[in-house]
Amino acid sequence: MKVIETAIPGPLIIEPKVFGDARGFFLESWNTASFASVGLDMTFVQDNHSRSQKGVLRGLHFQNPGPQGKLVRVTSGAVYDVAVDLRRSSPHFGKWVGVELTGENCRMFWVPEGFAHGFLTLEDGTDFLYKCTAPYAPDHEHTLAWDDPQVAVDWPALHGEPTVSKKDAGGLPLGEVSIFA
Repeated sequence: MKVIETAIPGPLIIEPKVFGDARGFFLESWNTASFASVGLDMTFVQDNHSRSQKGVLRGLHFQNPGPQGKLVRVTSGAVYDVAVDLRRSSPHFGKWVGVELTGENCRMFWVPEGFAHGFLTLEDGTDFLYKCTAPYAPDHEHTLAWDDPQVAVDWPALHGEPTVSKKDAGGLPLGEVSIFA
């Protein structure tokens, strides 16, 4: 696999080896030893799967306490996936990185603990999978406003506003969320 660093230390783009022929393809999406050999030695405790239509924006979510690292990927469709650094001690605090994940490019995105995470669905019927290093804890979940002008995520253009949940529409600005040390 190929590991690509992003503009912010921590989040990584992972390109697995894809073996394809006329029948289709095969890839290894997780192997503890392979990931540990490139410095990604983690334990996952929960897998999640969501399906969304084009224009759905989910996030920007994080847990504090009980932060989650997330290894995310798309099996069909496409998303623009974003990680926002919420570590006050980081020189990149409040900065974001984004990557397009598709069923075609087979890329994965590692979002470490201490980051808010969200994505915008670019195609109908997009299946999004993620492995988490900590269980979901609704009492510790927070939402950073997806449209916070201080963070200023450059979401891909859509015709109209994205579709967001009530919870995501009520996301807080960077100055009001429960950040990390």
